[in-house]
Amino acid sequence: MSEEGTLRIGELSRRVGVSPEVLRAWERRYGVLRPTRSEGGFRLYSAGDEERVRRMLALQQEGLSPSVAARAAAAADGAAPAAVSAEGLRRALADALDRFDEAAANRAFDHALAAVTLDTLLQDVLLEYLADLGDRWSAGLASVAQEHFASNVIRGRLLGLARDWGQGGGPLAVLACAPGELHDLGLICFGLALRARAWRVAFLGADTPVDTLLRTADGLRPGLVVVTATTPERLSRVRSELGELAGATRLALAGAGATERLAAAIGAELLDGDPVNQAAQILRPR
Repeated sequence: MSEEGTLRIGELSRRVGVSPEVLRAWERRYGVLRPTRSEGGFRLYSAGDEERVRRMLALQQEGLSPSVAARAAAAADGAAPAAVSAEGLRRALADALDRFDEAAANRAFDHALAAVTLDTLLQDVLLEYLADLGDRWSAGLASVAQEHFASNVIRGRLLGLARDWGQGGGPLAVLACAPGELHDLGLICFGLALRARAWRVAFLGADTPVDTLLRTADGLRPGLVVVTATTPERLSRVRSELGELAGATRLALAGAGATERLAAAIGAELLDGDPVNQAAQILRPR
């Protein structure tokens, strides 16, 4: 089949397993289909249209929303079939962010999203970049402005991927930062990795009071509550409240501030390692 439009929508529907009504909606909303017209005025779809739909479906299986999956599928047009290294994708993103070039950073993000799996994007591109940025900032090789700019651009893109992550029929995870903790990018990555494994996510974000978590857990009855912190002090300050929370629901502590000793003392689980591996190791509630 050539790139010229040769398929009617019914045949395309049968090939990709998506109803004609949904395909038409994707064409209108996202531009993922680009038909030509026959002499009689019928829409004709190409091999490129079919490939974009298949890429979009694969990305949705990884937990992306239809709009994000469609944008990533379209961004992959014309990409070379050869494997793309995570290191090269990370360098392209870092270069754009270091130059405060948001448009280039978004293009680099879209390229990475289309070129690698969600786990690879999170683990080998974004988390590796953020760790390197933190090291450079500590060494005085990156400015506060660069760190804030990069964090805000990445947070915006990650939250775009997180649209509708509370929907579905899987178990629910409530994710929050400890009181006083403002660093939430690792927690968002963890939530996206959980979502790709069929969990639902309720994200409470930075600086969440433990009494708020207690009320939320009582109302939502989640399968898991995760509290993260970058320093042990932020967890030890609320040790008794966390113990109460662990007595009411399944609780896990995460982040550089979480210790095995504290987790054991309050009856919580410890999530150790990078967020993607942590999500892969989480067992679904029995």
